[in-house]
Amino acid sequence: MKRSRIGLSVTALATASALTLAGCASSDSGDSAAAGGAIIIGTTEVVTSLDPAGAYDNGSFGIMTNVYPFLLNNPIGSSDVEPDIAVSAEFTAPTEYTVVLKDGLTFANGNELTSSDVKFTFDRLVAISDPNGPQDLLANLESVEIIDDTTVVFHLLSENDQTFPQVLSSPAGPIVDEEVFSADAVTSDTDIVAGKPFAGQYTLENFDKGNLASYKANSVYQGLWGAPESEEINVKYFAGESNLSQAIETKAVDVAFRSLSATDVEKFESTDGLYVVKGPGGEIRYIVFNFGIQPFGSLTGEADEAKALAVRQAAADLLDREKLSEQVFLGTYTPLYSYVPEGLTGATQSLLDLYGDGNGGPDAARAAERLAAAGIETPVELNLQYAGERYGAASAEEYAQIKAQLEADGLFTVNLQSTEWGQFTQDRTADIYQAHQLGWFPDYSDADNYLTPFFLDGGFLANHYNNDEVNALIRTQLATPDADERTAMIEQIQDLVAADLSTLPMLQGAQVAVAVDAVEGVTLDPSFKFRFGTLKK
Repeated sequence: MKRSRIGLSVTALATASALTLAGCASSDSGDSAAAGGAIIIGTTEVVTSLDPAGAYDNGSFGIMTNVYPFLLNNPIGSSDVEPDIAVSAEFTAPTEYTVVLKDGLTFANGNELTSSDVKFTFDRLVAISDPNGPQDLLANLESVEIIDDTTVVFHLLSENDQTFPQVLSSPAGPIVDEEVFSADAVTSDTDIVAGKPFAGQYTLENFDKGNLASYKANSVYQGLWGAPESEEINVKYFAGESNLSQAIETKAVDVAFRSLSATDVEKFESTDGLYVVKGPGGEIRYIVFNFGIQPFGSLTGEADEAKALAVRQAAADLLDREKLSEQVFLGTYTPLYSYVPEGLTGATQSLLDLYGDGNGGPDAARAAERLAAAGIETPVELNLQYAGERYGAASAEEYAQIKAQLEADGLFTVNLQSTEWGQFTQDRTADIYQAHQLGWFPDYSDADNYLTPFFLDGGFLANHYNNDEVNALIRTQLATPDADERTAMIEQIQDLVAADLSTLPMLQGAQVAVAVDAVEGVTLDPSFKFRFGTLKK
């Protein structure tokens, strides 16, 4: 279960004030950041920990992607994975995945990087099992066996796990130095920076949490991405979207990445000296229905499965994704008609024909017919909850529009409320919300990451949905080596869940960055990883 990542698709805001960067000229010069020296990246991301055992969020993984080595990783421009610091990685038996490392690997501190570090990495992740850690991604890992200095075997609980190679490229995959990291506790940021246990494209030279992270090209890097284009990178953390927007507009930073408002992105598309880069995004926004307490839910005094389904279907008929996309998000989010976003193998548009006008638009007549056929009096009263502080300032407008869409023809009365994130995370699994907002950003670029966490045996949603046929198909596709057969099952799963409407997918986010003209190489690809090494002035 993916407890700590729920909603991390939109960045939480840092509270610390930003530092003035060394090497920047005074604010009198709008072009100071682009004038030379280190490339400066601005972001509103929040970093939980530099220790892979203690963090499972975008901000932390953004650092780890660039400084730690991985056994497998995504080539630039690809959602698939290939050996990174490995020379080979393959199933050598149904429950054995064997990885052979490159010879002569070292960390930046001079320590050797061997199979002992690999075993240590995964053993400690499971042993520590920090509440903020990604250990749940290793649920299929039974043990790690050292064969020799460069060979390890991962012993798995279930056979032919087709997602395991992707897991090795995920937040559970950074390889750490056993001479620097604790075996039984999360290691402090200070100790990590001092210990220089880095073998990625960059080393982290300084880290002032919430303010500034300074990177330097790693001369001993032997991974998939090759030598980085720039010697120095500085990442400056901002307290909110408006602060970041001002920084890129005045060119106090060279690149702005996560997160800018849709209005600002639209403005920067026509701002002299700046350009906007958009790439495929794995982030999705959706509504969760609680099958227990929604109107006519299984835990209510008027429980009726057919009526409960009709309520969910009518809501799906009335949703206008295109309007949300264009009016609220100005195209930075696009309509999503299934559970796996476009761009990933196996993605469908399972919801498109089933609901609304059959072409993506709303259809109030169809919704009214469903409710009438089920014997439901209108308007249906529906309580809908959202968490604006987690999902960005646009959430208020987004959910006001959803309320208006559902109420427009008198079929629903929507009681809309917003809740602080800490309370929201407790309430959403406690049968308090009939329907509520969530968002998702994937751990790795495989369709299963949008299926297993959500729907297998009820998933992390805890919304009382459980479909035996869906469960069986999810388990089968996970162990199906034939790519075409697996894809067909992934498509079938989406069709089944679309008929049940456990959740109502709405929008898929694009990755967006804004850069000054002097900077090249901003790369936003289907791996969903922001690499520093392609950037150059």
